[in-house]
Amino acid sequence: MNFAKRGDAVKYLREMLYQYSLGDRVADGDAVILMAALEHHPGASEKIGSDVSHFSVRSADFGTRCFWVNRLDGTSEKFSITGSIHGR
Repeated sequence: MNFAKRGDAVKYLREMLYQYSLGDRVADGDAVILMAALEHHPGASEKIGSDVSHFSVRSADFGTRCFWVNRLDGTSEKFSITGSIHGR
């Protein structure tokens, strides 16, 4: 996927995030897009870790929701949409 502006990509991913309920596993088609975004995150190698099993939507800080990367080793970690798109 290509976006004219980074803000367009953030908007797209945020809309995707709110299509899911808390606790949902992200569909495979959306997971491909999330993996591409995650690979641009400044901490991508730490977030990906041993390898990605799947993505889910869960609670984050201050009652917000975010995407979580769930690894093959059973660990998981949240990741920021804006961090992935803006590199921070």
